[in-house]
Amino acid sequence: MTQTTTEIRCYGNSMVGVLRRVLVCSPRSAGWNEPDHAALWRELGFHHASDFEAAELQHQVLCRELETCGAELVHLPSHPDLSLDAVYAHDASLTTDFGLILMRPGKPNRMVEAGHQRTTCEPLGIPIFGQVQAPGTTEAGDMLWLDSTTLVIGHGFRTNASGIEQMRALLAPRGIEVLSAPLPYGQGPSTCLHLMSLISLLDEQTALVDLPWLAVETVELLKRRGFRFVEIDDSERDTLACNVLSLGYGCLLAIEENRKTNDRLRHAGFDVRTFPGSELCINGGGGPTCLTRPLLRG
Repeated sequence: MTQTTTEIRCYGNSMVGVLRRVLVCSPRSAGWNEPDHAALWRELGFHHASDFEAAELQHQVLCRELETCGAELVHLPSHPDLSLDAVYAHDASLTTDFGLILMRPGKPNRMVEAGHQRTTCEPLGIPIFGQVQAPGTTEAGDMLWLDSTTLVIGHGFRTNASGIEQMRALLAPRGIEVLSAPLPYGQGPSTCLHLMSLISLLDEQTALVDLPWLAVETVELLKRRGFRFVEIDDSERDTLACNVLSLGYGCLLAIEENRKTNDRLRHAGFDVRTFPGSELCINGGGGPTCLTRPLLRG
């Protein structure tokens, strides 16, 4: 049988290649409109009770921007055991050139998400390359492809040493170097920082960074690899200014509220598209990268 192009192409070892196909989960699918789900906002670390209608409208704008830039959208279906956090579809899996690696999130309510992503992606011809097992914990928000053969993984509250070692064992036979990067304590486990809260790759040699919060060894690694830095405006740290999605060809998707940082990105030569994120992103602590699980770049 002849395979289709999408069945044989799974270019995942990149954060900056042209985004061709992406998985998203709407607030409706994540149960933001269900009273029993919405009532758990404090336990999940949201800043306030969610406004479903506003979040859904903001998600629709996000999706239109993705489609305008040529990305095919794959929608995660709703399921009763998904929590509000499922809208941040990036964390439950990692796309590689060899298939999908299913994560084991460090936040207990998110552990079911990987299974649902598997069920959605396998019929699309995307193979499962591996899965992190207990006692390991991993969230893809802690993972950064510096290039096609180097994966940096943040060691923090949601991704532990066992999870990192499992990723290393899985990828080493394919020629992938896995490096561990320490993450700051910050404000503690309830407001955990992912590695991608502090770095977003914009192209092959440019990184948007929250420099004061990065470990020295991580900064030195990026510099050795030849990356130039664009620093966020410090006043926009709490509104997720460092979380920016590369769409390829120098185009970025950012939260419109972070105007100062977005201006810095434009001054650095990038085409910055924006969408409103007050309810969808800032309230729940997840930016445009968090809202998207790229399935195909190239």
